[in-house]
Amino acid sequence: MSDLNDELLTERDKGIPERAIGMTASAFLATKPRLDEFWTPLIVLDDAAMRANVATMAAWCAERGLEIMPHGKTTMAPELWQRQLDAGALGVTLATMGQVRTGRDLGLDSIMLANSAVDARSLGWLAGELADPGFRFVCWADSVATVDAMERGLRAVDLPRPVDVCVELGAEGGRTGARSHDEAVAVAERIAASDVLRLAGVAGYEGSLAHDRSEAGIAAVRSYLEAQLALHRAISPLYGDGDVYVTAGGSAYFEIVADVWAGAERDGRTRFVLRSGAYIVHDDGFYRGISPFDEGGSGEGPHFVNAMHGIARIVSSPEPGLALADAGKRDFPYDEGLPIPRAAAGDLAGPWHPLHASVSAMNDQHSYVRPAEPLEIGSVVRFGLSHPCTAFDKWRVLPVIDSHDSGVVTGLVRTYF
Repeated sequence: MSDLNDELLTERDKGIPERAIGMTASAFLATKPRLDEFWTPLIVLDDAAMRANVATMAAWCAERGLEIMPHGKTTMAPELWQRQLDAGALGVTLATMGQVRTGRDLGLDSIMLANSAVDARSLGWLAGELADPGFRFVCWADSVATVDAMERGLRAVDLPRPVDVCVELGAEGGRTGARSHDEAVAVAERIAASDVLRLAGVAGYEGSLAHDRSEAGIAAVRSYLEAQLALHRAISPLYGDGDVYVTAGGSAYFEIVADVWAGAERDGRTRFVLRSGAYIVHDDGFYRGISPFDEGGSGEGPHFVNAMHGIARIVSSPEPGLALADAGKRDFPYDEGLPIPRAAAGDLAGPWHPLHASVSAMNDQHSYVRPAEPLEIGSVVRFGLSHPCTAFDKWRVLPVIDSHDSGVVTGLVRTYF
């Protein structure tokens, strides 16, 4: 993975202290900066919590004979990808060919594209990358038309080796994916007959079939995963030489995936691959409510810890019961729930005290905080955030701290959206 610590910090990096401008990240971190030097608003990452989450997921997968290619589009942060790779991840999943190109530039040598690749321009680029024998790449196809488009693009270039492709199975009301077993088998047969593609397994995403842990939602997810295994068994005679992938498992229902897959036959070349990505930071909203490993969950077993916090400063209190913070939709995620005020302090140095408040609305650059007690102008609020997939894209650089109590900044995570 590329070493990015020599990139210069600039005025374009939100929240960076003035004295850091023009310094490399490594030089700035060598000065042992503290969080109270940074400008608000901020999203701050908790180092200990991230390490615990990565270790928890790695151990859980290893115990079940599963592999993981975490969805890197969640963070687009090579430093965080590297943490997952160091813990044993098979590679990184990405969502677009543009992200694949970025990942290659940043040093990734094992990528799953959880999507189809049909643009002739990006396929031409991919052909050049496949000249590297150490580059693992696999993508998906959900229709014969998709296979036709891939073949047109790949036959127009010098292709060093066939492109690995998994058949994507979908479901009614879901996202992409062949809508029936028979349609998926037809796609598999088409890939297997191609001279520029290699049939490499089955793929899909169960997370679009449910949005909660209701009985109906769980049943839909389980039924889909059982259908995926049935497809895998049906097309197994068509697989080409090399690794075979059975892949599913977002960050919400991965334990159901593991349970269904536990009954699958295993051989020496089939890799059962989860793609959970949000677990590295978890959250204080959507995933807190739906993840099987939520830190507030009951009973024994592994738990994830929220490692992502928003910090904003109170800039206005125009009427009783209302305070405006200097962070809005440009800074914090909001699509899966508004930020949750958790603590307040006079400034970023703390001390932090529990805060009883809510957020009633957000504008581009403001959050409407409804506190039980007045908040002073200039004070700061720490928020729990929901949905990391729409948090990281708002930031070029995010500080990593060892704890909110100490406020010591131990790292700077760069994103590349």
